[in-house]
Amino acid sequence: MNKKPKVVITHWIHPEVIDYLSQSCDVILNQTQDTLSREEIIKRTKEAEGLMVFMPDYIESSFLDACPQLKVIAGALRGYDNFDIDACTKRGIWFTIVPDLLAAPTAELTIGLLIGLGRRMLEGDRLIRDTNFQGWKPQLYSTGLLHKTLGIVGMGKLGKALAQRLVGFEMNLLYSDPIPLSVEQETVWKISRVSLEELLTISDYVVLMVPLIPNTYHLINQDTLAQMKPNSFLINPCRGSVVDETAIASAIQSGHLAGYAADVFEMEDWAIPHRPQDICEALITEKNQTFFTPHIGSAVDEIRHDIALEAAKNIIQVLSGNMPQGAINKL
Repeated sequence: MNKKPKVVITHWIHPEVIDYLSQSCDVILNQTQDTLSREEIIKRTKEAEGLMVFMPDYIESSFLDACPQLKVIAGALRGYDNFDIDACTKRGIWFTIVPDLLAAPTAELTIGLLIGLGRRMLEGDRLIRDTNFQGWKPQLYSTGLLHKTLGIVGMGKLGKALAQRLVGFEMNLLYSDPIPLSVEQETVWKISRVSLEELLTISDYVVLMVPLIPNTYHLINQDTLAQMKPNSFLINPCRGSVVDETAIASAIQSGHLAGYAADVFEMEDWAIPHRPQDICEALITEKNQTFFTPHIGSAVDEIRHDIALEAAKNIIQVLSGNMPQGAINKL
């Protein structure tokens, strides 16, 4: 009887996905809510042929050298900036992602960040919990979304998913991207393409929807923040290091930026060696002008099930001798 190939899963997955993999693989699980140490993951993966990774993981050359049997690393994710794809390719290891399932839930969360920040909802919650609330009186007035200008930086799948969902909010929608939308999309979504500088200058809300690549590292910095419309809001659901968190804190403290909402943080971008080790403290203390969520853009139960299942299918395809459907490298 042939020995089943070993597959390591670094984080919790749904039982149905475990059952699917277990039919043909010896599955090594982590069904806790904790992230394993790098040393523990390497220990488990030394003789593994397949590995399923998640956003808290980081894979580079030394990891791969310690795990010479690997044939496929399947990301249960879309953004892969924490993984050395070139190092995988050089060693003949497939790296796969799940490109099509994260856009809708991330767009939903983005709208939540928009409304929560713009309408001062966290302040309202604290006011009721922390004071002797006696009922309505004029306070916590906000800018709202109606008839405001919102600019989307980056019109890939995430940007498009957001634009589709904002049509009914009666906003003036702009976008900046090297590749224009089709005329039909611009017409249906009532959105116009402008330069990044113009977008920053006239938008009441700026939403970042770009991948983390060299050209977008600290795209929002002291200089670009200065270009933004005074008292505007910045929302970041894409990658932490697309912004300079220290510069954002300074812009809030100076009164130039009205608020910042984010689901992602610079400290999460493991592949950047000089990244901060914590969220900028000045942002944490600005409770009335910041709104943060713990990287839950795709944290919808059925979506996470489907993402892990797609990653599992990529693993099975490779171990069956086939090219995986989610491959982003060529062997």
